[in-house]
Amino acid sequence: MIYLDSAATTFQKPPTVVRAMNEAMDTMTSPGRGDYGPSARASQTLLTLREEAAALFHVGDPERVVLTTSATHGLNIAIRTLVRPGSTVLLTGLEHNAVTRPLAAIPGVRLRTIRTPLFRPDLFLAELDRQLDQGADVMICTHVSNVFGYILPVKEIAARCREREIPLIVDASQSAGLLPIDLEGWGAEFVAMPGHKGLYGPQGTGLLLCRATGEPILEGGTGSESRRQEMPEFLPDRLEAGTHNVPGAAGLLAGLRFVRRKRSDVLLHHEVHLKDLAAEGLAKEPGVQVFRSRAHQSGVLSFRMLGKDPGQVGDWLSQRGVALRAGLHCAPAAHETAGTLETGTLRLSFSAFNTPKEVERFLRIMARLR
Repeated sequence: MIYLDSAATTFQKPPTVVRAMNEAMDTMTSPGRGDYGPSARASQTLLTLREEAAALFHVGDPERVVLTTSATHGLNIAIRTLVRPGSTVLLTGLEHNAVTRPLAAIPGVRLRTIRTPLFRPDLFLAELDRQLDQGADVMICTHVSNVFGYILPVKEIAARCREREIPLIVDASQSAGLLPIDLEGWGAEFVAMPGHKGLYGPQGTGLLLCRATGEPILEGGTGSESRRQEMPEFLPDRLEAGTHNVPGAAGLLAGLRFVRRKRSDVLLHHEVHLKDLAAEGLAKEPGVQVFRSRAHQSGVLSFRMLGKDPGQVGDWLSQRGVALRAGLHCAPAAHETAGTLETGTLRLSFSAFNTPKEVERFLRIMARLR
């Protein structure tokens, strides 16, 4: 199988991730619930994960690295903390349903969406200035579009929000592990990310980087302040009710170490190189529309075959050993911005474990489809 769906989940994991999870299953129990060895080892694993994540993502205090089950979990916390009924929220026009559905569930929220052409950050920033000057209570920004790989200028977006004292939430689902993330430098209130994509951890893991304390969306035991019937006021306990996914955290720690050892910039360069090879090959095929940019795109590439249903093409490719994504990719807002809402797209997304030979094989299979 040629696996080209890492924007959903990186399938091939570093061997160290699997070993760390197995070791945690064999040697660790619940953290913060006992002074005995297995509990202490679990507590140390979580602390080390927070410390290494804080160093990688420029979080001043490791206790402000909150463990979540996914980026969706973290985004729900961030949105429920900052957005109130009647709030005005500014969006980029590329957001995932992990952002738009929680907003839709809050009564009376007014959404304003920036819709500018793909891969034109200059036009985006000009429209952003105009929209911010109209005022907003919160801005939510995806760092990289999960559909088109469009890298948004988050540093500049954050600076504009700081100037106007507008709280910022960043969805780093497609950028964590590949692009620089700087919680303190950006001044964002929250940055949410999954563990199972570019950080090479297991499913069911994620991180929420917090400058704001955050409002819990789940209450329960924390192993701290147990006589109180309210959640603790301090992080990370305030946002981490219940028993932690310790094997998942151990695997995520191993994934973080893999990324730090390989270096994010090197991993990004590898993915972009493969994306460019695929884009150049697909662009030579008649009737294929490729959404690409050399300057402002990650290793995520969408395309469509004019006159062919993406779902049917995806099924045909799957039967020939190519695993990719077809449809709207849980981000109808991005398709509305790009004009592909009616058809969706086929999406390729790469990881550290893909090779140029796999791209060549994929392109040969696509030529047979033509």
